[in-house]
Amino acid sequence: MGALAALGLLAGCGRTVAQPVTLADLKGRTLQFTLTDVDSLERDSSVGAYRFTLKFSADACARLADGVTATFNGQPMKLDPGGVPDTGVGGREVCEPPSATFDFDPSQWNNEPTEDIRIILQDDTHSVLLVLQDAKAKRRFLRSGGTPGSLRRGQTQTYVWLPETDTLSAPAQVTLIHKNSGAVAGLSVEQEGNAANFLVPSGTVEGQYILRLSGTAAAQVLTCDGVAGCQGGLFHSEDVEVSVTP
Repeated sequence: MGALAALGLLAGCGRTVAQPVTLADLKGRTLQFTLTDVDSLERDSSVGAYRFTLKFSADACARLADGVTATFNGQPMKLDPGGVPDTGVGGREVCEPPSATFDFDPSQWNNEPTEDIRIILQDDTHSVLLVLQDAKAKRRFLRSGGTPGSLRRGQTQTYVWLPETDTLSAPAQVTLIHKNSGAVAGLSVEQEGNAANFLVPSGTVEGQYILRLSGTAAAQVLTCDGVAGCQGGLFHSEDVEVSVTP
């Protein structure tokens, strides 16, 4: 019985078994990736706020054998071999696919030139190469016009997603969060290229708010070798302190 054919068998006690596999065993799967770039005023130091994550698509329960390495532009990634986590707690078991993460320094990326992201996974049996064009960049929303830190009721505001080389896969999302009450209001957005245009309703209560803007840009895959396919996106969210005025 092959390595993948044996996966997902149940041991006598009912525990899911994930047999060790090599990268060659996973070449029929899709490599899924996400770049997360979250500038939050509420969760300034959240784990994973600035992270590149990749994982193999779900299939039979698999756990990577020893000897696999993963690098992000030459720097080591944290590799999770997958399988069923040994939590020591009873209940339903969930098999996690093999994955890898790389946490980046947003201030460093902000000061460095935009460049491709190059991911290499390899072991003695196989190698996987993923290259994303101009994906290594600090993303942000730049306000176009208006008074910094202030939003006027009844007026349309514009924030532009940067870098301009990105293409948003869907309209940006915009919400206003009242700093005292915590009330959240989603605003309607008209997307024109990378520019998000939204109207601050005339009935909005004056006061201090957090303006939260977020969106996902489509990743430009230059190279996807060693797997069945590569898919993912580049997510950015940003909080801005603002005052809503008449």
